[in-house]
Amino acid sequence: MDPVAVDTVAKAAGEISLWHLVMQASLVVKIVMIGLTAASVWSWAIIIEKLLAVRRMNSANDKFEQFFWSGQSLEDLFLSMGNRNNIGLAAIFMAAMREWKRSQEASLRAGFQGVQKRIEKVMDVQIQKEMHDVESRLLFLATTGSAAPFIGLFGTVWGIMISFQAIANSQNTNLAVVAPGIAEALFATAIGLVAAIPATIFYNMYTADAGKIGARLENFADEFSAIISRQLDERV
Repeated sequence: MDPVAVDTVAKAAGEISLWHLVMQASLVVKIVMIGLTAASVWSWAIIIEKLLAVRRMNSANDKFEQFFWSGQSLEDLFLSMGNRNNIGLAAIFMAAMREWKRSQEASLRAGFQGVQKRIEKVMDVQIQKEMHDVESRLLFLATTGSAAPFIGLFGTVWGIMISFQAIANSQNTNLAVVAPGIAEALFATAIGLVAAIPATIFYNMYTADAGKIGARLENFADEFSAIISRQLDERV
């Protein structure tokens, strides 16, 4: 083999670094790489934020349940939690108690029934607000997990097309001509997988966590509704 050709191939192989692949890529492939990298960074920001949010929600719910079932009166618990930034079960409790306070003057049976329905409605609305905070931005993880591999594949196909055009124009199948284009094409797919895999894993995990949190909020709302119902029956 010609020593000059060997030296050319060696230099080309030495230049195929990640930064070189990005800088030498065509405009379309660069856009794909930058877009996927940005999606990956934003996905990790959401993953970390949701990790902290889920832990904070579960911790707040555990603490509130300890207070709620400790035996103190609902009035004392309401007053003690009035100045806090409540989330989860505590927020549902506070919303229900505020409605209960506004409706304490009701004295007729029909009025009591109206109070029960209003409190249940208030708790349902608060549950939706709490779940919206838990589930927000999860759609981005789902979209990244499903779309990133195909976007990366598009960059791969485009890069291979550019490589074939380079071969045709140079009429040379030497590795120095083929390798950079193929490498940048495969790198686009790699970035797509790097963005998609963690997004898919954590989307499934946080969706399951959101389902557990939602069930816990619903169960508490049912239990508290039963407590309110018993107190209303005692006043009839």
